[in-house]
Amino acid sequence: MVRGLDHVVMPVHDLGAAARAFEKLGFTVSPENRHSWGTANRLIQLDGFFLEILSIAEDSLITDSEGSSFSFGGFNRDFLNKREGTSMLVLDSCDPERDRADFEKAGLTLFDPFSFGRIANRPDGSTAEVGFDLTFVGNPASPDIGYFTCRNKYPENFWQPVLQNHANGAQAIKVVYMIAEDPSDHHEFLGGFTGQREMRATSLGLELDTARGQISVLNPRAYRSLIGDDAADAMTGPLPQIAAIEIACTGVTERRVVPASQLFGLTLIFSPAA
Repeated sequence: MVRGLDHVVMPVHDLGAAARAFEKLGFTVSPENRHSWGTANRLIQLDGFFLEILSIAEDSLITDSEGSSFSFGGFNRDFLNKREGTSMLVLDSCDPERDRADFEKAGLTLFDPFSFGRIANRPDGSTAEVGFDLTFVGNPASPDIGYFTCRNKYPENFWQPVLQNHANGAQAIKVVYMIAEDPSDHHEFLGGFTGQREMRATSLGLELDTARGQISVLNPRAYRSLIGDDAADAMTGPLPQIAAIEIACTGVTERRVVPASQLFGLTLIFSPAA
């Protein structure tokens, strides 16, 4: 079973300012929602994938990871204490128990199962119940990146057509770009995490086709060559890291890169939809 890209998590200091920056780029951004453990988010929904812009709302509610218990809030608080950017790569899930069995078989580091629900605020002022089952895994080779699968228990409440309609024509995730000094160090973990054992390895790095979008792991020189000097010069923080996402947009005729220095630590690439 090959899993697809579900979302990435992007911690920022000022949630409102980040939302306004994405709105200026032509995205529709959801109202603010709160988690019971002290974080707040605003979402950009595409076709089955979303960007979760996250901030710390109530630091006193955030706990630390301990033993086999993973703290989503604690991980992102610690990430944000170092820099803004993209902290977590999330894949979709149809069956958390199947995920755990697959990850155990692949020898991945597993954390305790975690499920939660919340009330989602809709643009029209109404609310709806949403809930998720999360399966966290760790990769010692990339300690500054969090990984988990997410089963959406109420997709009919979560996905909203009004939030998937963007003035810039954004439709779908194409690529999540990671940067590593040696991309080959991550092929075993990513193969086990995605369920995709067939991948392309070149002098530039690794490419994995998931059930929704692609993961590309590049070395720094390849990232500079493929994405551009502005994006490469905007990188901060240690490697490996999630550096950029590429989004397919209708009405776009040529690639456009917004470097991380202009977008709260995330490089965003607009490219023509197929």
